[in-house]
Amino acid sequence: MGFKKLLASLGAGGASVETVLTEVNVVPGGVVQGEVRIQGGSVDQQIEGLSVGLQARVEVEGGDQETKQDIEFAKQRLGGAFTLLANEVHAVPFGLEISWETPVTSIDGQELRGMNIGVTTELEIARAVDSSDLDPINVHPLPAQQAILDAFIQLGFRFKSADMERGHIRGTRQKLPFYQEIEFFPPQQYRGLNQVELSFVADDREMDVVLEMDKKPGMFSEGSDSFRSFKVGLNDFQGTDWSAYLNEWLSQVGSKRNWF
Repeated sequence: MGFKKLLASLGAGGASVETVLTEVNVVPGGVVQGEVRIQGGSVDQQIEGLSVGLQARVEVEGGDQETKQDIEFAKQRLGGAFTLLANEVHAVPFGLEISWETPVTSIDGQELRGMNIGVTTELEIARAVDSSDLDPINVHPLPAQQAILDAFIQLGFRFKSADMERGHIRGTRQKLPFYQEIEFFPPQQYRGLNQVELSFVADDREMDVVLEMDKKPGMFSEGSDSFRSFKVGLNDFQGTDWSAYLNEWLSQVGSKRNWF
């Protein structure tokens, strides 16, 4: 990967920073590796701290409006204070762990629009903090997550959109202050559905799979939602026919409510 642009210098003749990621393709529970390179300015400077973190831009609902907020959901300090000599290049390698709950940003090579996740870098000099632009990463699904996604595709669902929302999904193992929703258009056989929303909340052993069915509004009725959540082991998901499992649940819910 090529160099990212330099941060603005911290004062006239001050240091500048660039972060280079060794590999931008990761999975939840993995590690993003890279190197922070600090270029000394025209004078010696005392570096008080250096850190890298993970940041996501999420949707925040308030009243009748929706805003975007940058949330840092992981941070790692890289060493202690040191003196950066004039014109010296100081390189610091790092390995930043990716939370198991980190939303996926790419499915089968297709980037999901609106999934803004990446690595940030902070350099502290003389009690001032300068933060870098976001260095994007591509978060690919875990095998268990891919199995659920594949099942939707096999049933004829089409990807609609994805977003990250601030808040918590009740009854799950969620620890991050936000979650992801992946939305699908249904095939004709589920004609009473408007869309299905899918969320994953994982840890190092298993994940909660949360489904929300959104019914199409009729002439004499409003749309309504139906939720379902179930657990999937990250290492023992292969024994289930997920297409059949999802189809059975969708059909049961739909028939009970006379959706289709």
